[in-house]
Amino acid sequence: MITKFNIIQATVSKLFISWANFLSCILGSQRLWPTREQVKREMPRVFREKFPNVRVVIDCTEIYVQTPWSLLRNSEMFSNYKKNTTFKCLIGITPAGAVSFVSTLYCGNISDKHITRMSGLLDLLEEGDDVMADKGFVIDDLLTPKGCGLIIPHFLSSYEQFTEEQNIDNQAIANARVHVERAIRRVKEFHFFDSPLPLNVAGSINQIWSICCLLTNFQGPLIKDRG
Repeated sequence: MITKFNIIQATVSKLFISWANFLSCILGSQRLWPTREQVKREMPRVFREKFPNVRVVIDCTEIYVQTPWSLLRNSEMFSNYKKNTTFKCLIGITPAGAVSFVSTLYCGNISDKHITRMSGLLDLLEEGDDVMADKGFVIDDLLTPKGCGLIIPHFLSSYEQFTEEQNIDNQAIANARVHVERAIRRVKEFHFFDSPLPLNVAGSINQIWSICCLLTNFQGPLIKDRG
């Protein structure tokens, strides 16, 4: 098949993969995880006033992938959340909005808790750090032994209502946590992920995904308020 630039599609694919591997080596050699001092220095007011110990805000995202022929592989990659076969990744950002952690892509049926345990994020945290996340990250038992805290919205039981203080907390967490969703949206604006990924790029998808995540840090800050 000939592209509009009169280049064979196979050649385009080889060039793309080669550059993806090259950029992955170059960008991957740079330190992504900032020190606690760097995080605090760049911390915006919305965090400094209410969540001063947050080191990272985390969330998971999924990208669609071609359905494999193997029933076993299909069951491993099938996401109950997306109702499709996917790869799943854990992404972390600093309170200022810069991507500071990108996990390996895992099969779509992995839970938020298991991907947190497997990703290597816990090894980067220090005693006294807080992690902000959504309700799905019930990871207190992973963080407590490290002396770290978890900030997630309050849970509502079936027989009670949120107190006024809980409502205020939930709103503050939502306002702060939304920036990790914006960071993920930036990654997916690289339209390579618009369609289900063919399985023949699975060998390079981690490099391609990590490059797209890292490149978002060159697009300017997500949160401009440093006051």
